[in-house]
Amino acid sequence: MAFHDTSRSFRSRIINLSIRIVCVVIAYALWAAGAFGQDRVRLEPRAVIEKRLKSFADDNQVRESVIRKWFAESGCAKPNLSEESVKPALPPNVICVLPGQTREVIVVGAHTDKVLRAGDGVVDNWSGASLLPSLLFSLGGQKRHHTFVFVGFTAEERGLIGSEYYVDHLSADERAHVEAMVNMDSLGLTPTKVWASHADKMLLDALTSVAAASKLPLSTVNVDKLGTTDSESFASYHIPRITLHSVTPEKMQVLHSADDTLLAINLDDYYDSYRLIAGYLRYLDGVLTPK
Repeated sequence: MAFHDTSRSFRSRIINLSIRIVCVVIAYALWAAGAFGQDRVRLEPRAVIEKRLKSFADDNQVRESVIRKWFAESGCAKPNLSEESVKPALPPNVICVLPGQTREVIVVGAHTDKVLRAGDGVVDNWSGASLLPSLLFSLGGQKRHHTFVFVGFTAEERGLIGSEYYVDHLSADERAHVEAMVNMDSLGLTPTKVWASHADKMLLDALTSVAAASKLPLSTVNVDKLGTTDSESFASYHIPRITLHSVTPEKMQVLHSADDTLLAINLDDYYDSYRLIAGYLRYLDGVLTPK
C-alpha cells in the first residue's frame, strides 16, 4: 500500500507530532492542576462494568450482537450505529460513531471474537470489547472536539481480519482525519499495561500523564513475541496507535487456554483500567487539537 495515501504529507505529520508532544506536556500541567479533573469524566458504576464482563458468550456472532445492543442502550443513535460486513462466514464489525465538533477522529477498538474451544475468552478479549459501550457512555455526556468511533472488530484471532478490513476500506480522506487508534486487548489480569514498543510516543506520553495525575497504576509490558493485535492494522497506514492490556510473562499462559475464564480477572484492576481509559480518551480529546 502506498505510503503517501492521504492528503497530508509525512513531513507535515512529523511537524504536527512535534507540536503535539509539547501540548502533552502543557496539558499534563493543566490536568494536574485540575483543569481536566476526573470529576468531569462520567463513569459507569462498577456493578454495570462487572455485569457486562460476566455476560460473555461462547459464540462470536452472539458476542457481536451483544455489543451492538449495548451500544444502543448506551446512547448510540440509530443513524450512527452500523455493522460492516467483512466476510460472509464471519460476524460483522460493529461500529458506533459519536459525533464531535470536527471531522477529526479517534478510533477506540477491541476485538469481540474468542479462540474456539479454548476457555471462555473473557480475558481475550471480552474484557476489552465489553468496555466499548461504557466508554461510549463516559464520553457521551460532554462536548467533544473529536468524533469518536467505537469499533468491535471481528476475527482478530484469525489474523486481524476485521480491523484490516475496516482501515483498508476507509477512503484516503477518512484515514487522513484519524488522529489516533486506541486499542484494548486482554485487560484485568493485572493492573493496566501498555505495549510501549508499538505505541506512538505522543499517545504514550499522554497515557503516562493521565495515569500519574489520576494515581492509577500503569506499567510497560511489551508483547512483541506474544503475537499481534488490531492496532497494528492502523500502523501500516502510519496512523498513531496504542494498545492497552494486562498481560505479564507470568500470566501469558492464560490466553488461548482453558484458564481464560472470569476467575482469571482481578475485578479491582479491571475497573481501574476502565477509569484510566475513560480519563485518557477525554484527555486525548483536548490534547490532540483538531486542525
